Order: sequence, then C-alpha cells, then structure tokens
Amino acid sequence: MAEGVSLRAYVFLDSLQPQLTSHICTTCKGYFPVPHMASLFLEVAPGMQIHRLIDRALKAADVQPATLVVERAYGMLEIHHQDKGQVLAGGQAILDYLGVTAEERQKPHVVSNTVIRSVEPYHAMILDKIRFGSMINPGESLFIMETEPAAYVAFAANEAEKAADVTLVDVTPFGAYGRLYLAGSESEIDSAAEAATKAIESLTGKSKR
Repeated sequence: MAEGVSLRAYVFLDSLQPQLTSHICTTCKGYFPVPHMASLFLEVAPGMQIHRLIDRALKAADVQPATLVVERAYGMLEIHHQDKGQVLAGGQAILDYLGVTAEERQKPHVVSNTVIRSVEPYHAMILDKIRFGSMINPGESLFIMETEPAAYVAFAANEAEKAADVTLVDVTPFGAYGRLYLAGSESEIDSAAEAATKAIESLTGKSKR
C-alpha cells in the first residue's frame, strides 16, 4: 500500500437508483450522474490523499467525479459512468497505486440501526428542515442507519431503494459515520431496513480491530 494511506472504503454500485442519483446531484459540486449509471465510492485516510487517487482514476478511465470531500480525518470520492468497465478501470487504477486489492478495504459495520413507527408531526417537521432529499410526512415510519466507514452507507441506500418503495430523506456518505434516513409505510420500511442491513453485511474486508 502507498505509504501511510489507509483504504477505508471501496464499494461498487452497479446501477445508481433514481432517488440516490437525485440526492447526489443535489449535494455534489462535481459532475451529475443520471439514474442507472455505475458508480464507485471510495474513502481513505488521511483525507488529502484523495487528490492523488482522483488523479489516478481520471487519467486511467473515462469517468466523471460527482463528489470529492476532504474533511478532518478522511477523504471520500465518487466516480461514475454509463460503462461499468470504465468505472471498474478507474477503481483498479486507484487500487494499483495503493498497492492493494479491494479485499484489503476496511470491512464495514452497522453502528446503529433504528426504525421509528408513525413519526410525530414535530419530529417530521425538524427532519424536513435539515434534509437534502425528500420530505417525510407525519405518520410515516422512519429508518435510520449509521455505518463505519461512512462511504458504505451509499451502497446501503442504493440497495434499500432497489428493494422497497421508500422515500430517501437524506444520506451522508462521508465523515466519521455514514448516515441514512428513509421514510415510508411500515411494511416497506421493514423491507428497506432488511435490504440495507444485508447490503452492509455482504461486504468483505479487513476488520478494523
């Protein structure tokens, strides 16, 4: 591995779902994806090293970056393209530079996993004030997930949207923890929560410990 660089998260999304795509477009400062593009989310420490990695990906493949975040401890990058092969090639260029395989990423785990039934009106109101996705209505059920590392929560959001008819309220795939908020009927939220949890549990990697 490149000296001093830790691969915290590396996850390929085969088909960006419409709501997650829209959320990325709302919050990103780079190039907008469209639904069903392939996407790769990657997170490293220390954060500033993400600039070397985006350079490698862009020189190796015809991909576009939507998000590049450098925060206190970690750096996060998203790249996308209609051609899955281009996205995988960009990711491989990063792995080659780091001298690792995808299996040497940090294995994610769920920090918290909560379902709240029949959200109260004031709770819905305050969530609607701080979200970047769609609104939650009073009386709907709410699913909240936190993951570590953060970038993996994008995969959880994408798989939940595939599995259930839910509303993406917000998702934050960077920082100390990734956070996901989904709303919907009780049965659909249960299906989404199951899909999101299974998505995180399906990912391999090295234990943080």
